[in-house]
Amino acid sequence: MDARLPVTSATSTTAGAGLDPAAEGAPQVAPADSAYHRKATEAAIKFESFFIGHMLKQMRSSTKELSGDDSIYKDSVNSDMLDMADNLVADQMAHQRAFGVADAILRQLIPAAPPPPAAPMPAGAVPSAQKSSAKT
Repeated sequence: MDARLPVTSATSTTAGAGLDPAAEGAPQVAPADSAYHRKATEAAIKFESFFIGHMLKQMRSSTKELSGDDSIYKDSVNSDMLDMADNLVADQMAHQRAFGVADAILRQLIPAAPPPPAAPMPAGAVPSAQKSSAKT
């Protein structure tokens, strides 16, 4: 047996070998924590802004490649200003959650709170759906 390889027990291999973050001692963050919610929202919006900015940059470069030699789109005089404008547009669109990327990320990072349990109905009560069908 090679002395450089660590010896692992059978229980650590069958337990998931590091797939459970709670077993690794990773900090568990309460989803209801407002600081966590604020940071997650900010990060999700920044990612959506990056995504939209990258898409705008690719669209602009495609337009430049597809345009004719005498087109105004081939001129790179104002390319720095156009890049800044694209980034500002991307930021504004991300803050409006225009594409829904940030919302999708937040649905994964911050799970929705489970609905409160329904109160048990009294023994002789009839649900409202049955009441309306009984009248007709």
